[in-house]
Amino acid sequence: MWRLCSETEEKSKELKQVFTETLQDMMSADKAVIALEADLGGASGFLDIKKSHPDQFLDVGIAEANMIGVAAGLSMLGYIPYVHTFCPFASRRVEDQLFLSGAYAKNTINIYASDPGVCAATNGGTHTSFEDLAFMRALPEALVFDPADDVQLEWLVRTLAPLKGIHYIRASRKAADRIYERGSTFEIGKGNIIKEGSDVLLISMGEVLGDALRAANELEQDGISTEVVDMFTVKPLDSALILQEAKGKQLIVTFENHSVINGLGSAVSDVLSEAGAGIPLRKIGVNDQFGQVGSVSYLKETYGLTRQCVRRMIFEGVDGVRRREGRGELRAGQCACDL
Repeated sequence: MWRLCSETEEKSKELKQVFTETLQDMMSADKAVIALEADLGGASGFLDIKKSHPDQFLDVGIAEANMIGVAAGLSMLGYIPYVHTFCPFASRRVEDQLFLSGAYAKNTINIYASDPGVCAATNGGTHTSFEDLAFMRALPEALVFDPADDVQLEWLVRTLAPLKGIHYIRASRKAADRIYERGSTFEIGKGNIIKEGSDVLLISMGEVLGDALRAANELEQDGISTEVVDMFTVKPLDSALILQEAKGKQLIVTFENHSVINGLGSAVSDVLSEAGAGIPLRKIGVNDQFGQVGSVSYLKETYGLTRQCVRRMIFEGVDGVRRREGRGELRAGQCACDL
């Protein structure tokens, strides 16, 4: 059972700290839990694990593909491996090893892919991954997650420990918008309706979920009732919830810290088209572009991943639907999307 945080502008703990502290607690209770790092222990906080649980920590150096192979071998011996590296190196660089040594061989590897999308910030384009969901969604039997805050992340790390298979978690290392109250629990493969609404269905996750919720609250002032769903499990996708909540909506919008190609938007589009839902869908994400150097706020503005962009997209979409249906257009003054 989950509950929304009462303080909408509260920030979570640093996600890397949550991941590290959760693993340390799990390691104390179970010697089979082991952490692997690819020379980023200072960035991830895994150096604290090296100090507290030296026998349950391995640093393989700058050799991410090898790290996946080692994790697969440890899985075969009965260990529960958790690996960390930056998002592009945890996905596109190790895809073949994950496919063959991991998924195909039926081994278990829990992956913390840190700083996805714009979270790469000043590490620049080489360290930016707007395409990791495309890789990981296509990996047979893999579970793929994009948690929004520390509460959801901690729950995931603990919940995945007894499960078999490839489990991919993409999340920032820094603090995030606090969405959920401490003690909240979730269900893999189930989305959460965090705001009710009747006009628009807004599906989001991860780094931009807080912006989605703020945009929806502001749209109420524009006369547009917007429902917000946290689709933190990207795979398996909650298709039933999408189809159920799409009924009666004028517009569906997806909003993600990822490319619009083969990410959350594409997954939702597949569900709607196969069901013949016949409801307009608009995808907000990165439009077939590479990453670049900049702060997270600058990159969000550059790639159109802001609450203002969400408001503008929804306002224009609903306005177009209403005019086509002959119900008149929304007054321009109703939308403050240029703020």
